[in-house]
Amino acid sequence: MTAMTTTAAPAVAAPAGHVGPLATLRQTMTLAWRSLVQVKHNPWELLDLSIQPIMFLLLFTYVFGGAISGSTGDYLQFALPGLLVQNALFYTLSTAIGLNTDITKGVFDRLRSLPIARTAPLSGRIIADTAKQVWAFALLVGFGMILGFRVETSVIGLLGALALLVVVALAMSWMSVLIGLKASSPEKVQMIAFSTMMPLTFTSSALVPSKTFPEWLRVWSDINPVTHLADAIRGLLIGGEVAHASMISLLWAAGFAVVFAPLAIRAFRVRV
Repeated sequence: MTAMTTTAAPAVAAPAGHVGPLATLRQTMTLAWRSLVQVKHNPWELLDLSIQPIMFLLLFTYVFGGAISGSTGDYLQFALPGLLVQNALFYTLSTAIGLNTDITKGVFDRLRSLPIARTAPLSGRIIADTAKQVWAFALLVGFGMILGFRVETSVIGLLGALALLVVVALAMSWMSVLIGLKASSPEKVQMIAFSTMMPLTFTSSALVPSKTFPEWLRVWSDINPVTHLADAIRGLLIGGEVAHASMISLLWAAGFAVVFAPLAIRAFRVRV
């Protein structure tokens, strides 16, 4: 009889049970880069990010500007900071839609089988979308300056406006993340998120002075977080009161993060 020798197949390494902070950071940045380079294969995403804010800027300035301020130039100075806020908050919806799409298409199932930190896919998408926020801010300010908008403070004021906008948008994105994790499809994400963001932005002083509102609506506008953020960005770009509006905006941002970040992380762990 001939003895048969069997060789055991090498075992497949199981995903690591614990990933250190440096490895988590590296994996997060890798997945953030993955989200960014998708623009190369899907240029419509960049066009959407670029065309929509310019379209809103042209529409509000040249259709409503004369009626609201009597001059398109005066309205441009007033409205562009508000449009920066509106665009930043509306773009947090793309985080929710992209996250929901990755989950429903099984991308997160494939990532979960890898030896990476479980939070890396979520953190990577948020960081990538924050980078896109910076692009949208620069594009809108640059195009606004072509139309006649002028920063009346300083470069420090401009950079401060960008920093404040990114911080608040990042905090409020946790609400969008929660919606993206709870909704069953990208279409429902869009419906729920727009129903939430639309009233917030259009009942604020972002696009029109709140003093023109009925008294009952003015009461809400005065506590609306979008009003405080728009006033702070406006002050940083064209002058005016900054400290109080910025402080209130940061307090609102902290509140959104404290409430929605734990809920979003818990929903993420349950779903993926």
